[in-house]
Amino acid sequence: MALSTPWFIITLFMLSLCAIPASSDDDTAYAKSLLKFKESLTNATMLDNWREPVEKLCSWNTPVWTGCLCVNDSFWGLRLEGMGLGGKLDIDSLSEVPVRSLSVMNNNFSGPFPSNINKLGKLRSLFLANNNFSGKIPDDAFSGMRSMTKVVLGDNSFVGKIPMSLLGLPRLVELQLQDNQFTGRIPDFWQPDLTVNFANNKLEGAIPDTLKNQNASSFSGNLNLCGEPLDPCKRKNSTKKIAIIVAAVVVFALAAFILLFLVYRRRQKPLKYGKSVDYLQTEEANKGAVTYKNSEHGKLYFVRNDREKFELEELLRASAEVLGSGSFGSSYKAVLFSGQTYVVRRFRNMSHVGKEEFYDHMRRLGRLTHRNLLPLIAFYYRKEEKLLITDFVENGSLASLLHGKRTPNQPLLDWPMRLRIVKGVARGLAYLYKELPMLTLPHGHLKSSNILVDGTYEPLLADYALAPVINKDHAQEFMVAYKSPESTQNDTVTRKTDVWSLGILILELLTGRFPANYLKQGRGPSADLASWVNSVVREEWTGEVFDKDVSLARNGEGQMLRLLKIGMCCCEGNVEKRWSLREAVEKIEELKERDSDDDYSSYASEGDLYSSRAMTDDDFSFSRA
Repeated sequence: MALSTPWFIITLFMLSLCAIPASSDDDTAYAKSLLKFKESLTNATMLDNWREPVEKLCSWNTPVWTGCLCVNDSFWGLRLEGMGLGGKLDIDSLSEVPVRSLSVMNNNFSGPFPSNINKLGKLRSLFLANNNFSGKIPDDAFSGMRSMTKVVLGDNSFVGKIPMSLLGLPRLVELQLQDNQFTGRIPDFWQPDLTVNFANNKLEGAIPDTLKNQNASSFSGNLNLCGEPLDPCKRKNSTKKIAIIVAAVVVFALAAFILLFLVYRRRQKPLKYGKSVDYLQTEEANKGAVTYKNSEHGKLYFVRNDREKFELEELLRASAEVLGSGSFGSSYKAVLFSGQTYVVRRFRNMSHVGKEEFYDHMRRLGRLTHRNLLPLIAFYYRKEEKLLITDFVENGSLASLLHGKRTPNQPLLDWPMRLRIVKGVARGLAYLYKELPMLTLPHGHLKSSNILVDGTYEPLLADYALAPVINKDHAQEFMVAYKSPESTQNDTVTRKTDVWSLGILILELLTGRFPANYLKQGRGPSADLASWVNSVVREEWTGEVFDKDVSLARNGEGQMLRLLKIGMCCCEGNVEKRWSLREAVEKIEELKERDSDDDYSSYASEGDLYSSRAMTDDDFSFSRA
């Protein structure tokens, strides 16, 4: 049906009211800032008509100054393309102007990326292509630029990794980084309408599934990229890694066999526990330690009395299966002749701690007993390496349940199950805080791969309280606590650092997304899962933040939102504002599997209680549709 003329005229009138042009006073102030910006440029002869006095920058939607953009008769941005410009981009001066689009393509700018570009809070489009910019782009360069829709940086000389802060731009629809020297993997871009061009860089690894529908030409010229829309990734590297691991196990087993053979040659009769003349049982052995006369064997020291004791030799003869190799060392599943199954963790980066200090700390850990802690059973000490022995947990880690391929008989990790896991983790962490008040980091390495899940899906914290015995340089490189904001920014950790790790874990459990923090080695800043959650929440897409398996719990939405807020409060970058562990545990314990009749309608009134990262409850609008 065609619109009648009166309604059409009224509509145009209403639209014109929505576009109120800037006043002449505003334009006068903007002009002064633009002239200051011009002073930072070289070869700016094409901007000669930038001069005062000027009352308006736009007249009848036409720019008065060359290179300015006008929309609705108001200043919109700058389009300074192909003018031979050089110098630097004075972002501080531009921050005083409502710049929504900035283009300096096809010029002669050089030097580093303008790291303070995020001062342009209203910027929607950035075009820096075809210049000589170089160096690394800071990981947080685009933090907070939530209005950004287009980032065009092609044909420069940028190096390093693609900045993770690009993941925090919810409106991003165009990203062009072609013809640079970017390295590393492509981040997991999630923006639904995004078009990318990463051609002719030095990127490597598998192309994220979220980008498999892009044009193949957007990834050409990266020799080590694979996966759709390019050729499938080959398994050569993984096969090579497996071969190396198998070879290492074979060498280890062969060395053990040779060692045992030499021992047997010197013996008159078979080994029997506690009776062989080749053993020296001391008063210490009666407490659980077996000492060999031959000092190269060292000793196996038991720290618990509720487990059957065994000899180091029996452990060496046990059938072994490699469970994995992490940043701290390898893990083996060992099945003794008695049928008992244990996990042996091999550590090589504990060489800076003295023997007595190590023994004291292991005894302290051996005294810890809690439903949600994986107990330390025994340890083996040598200067070059240490072995820690624990129970074997059949269901594996929380990380494998969240991110691995689900087996046919594996139950769905639904909301009640995830809530149970969160509560167990919080209780175990609270116990560590209570029993280890002398440690700044009662856990120090809290992440999903260090949480095991038993047959009843009760969580067990593993690899806890190891910071005092791990070599400091190695700890700072790999431990989760040193990825926290206070560590990366201020080179310190506090009693609230483990709370930050708990917050990241909560967000991972709710979203099903693997935190990018753990993929990054070293102590530099890294975009985190909290930034992504915050960006989605602020777009009022809160329903989109939850993992598909947990989002099925329609009768628990209010409780899920409460836990989401708890996680964000734990992730607060300002340590002073971050919740204490006691506050977090109290709020977690209040959560229920199901909403009561007034839960869903009342959660939005708790703004003062759950404020974090400058969020208010207006930022959370969960859609039931």
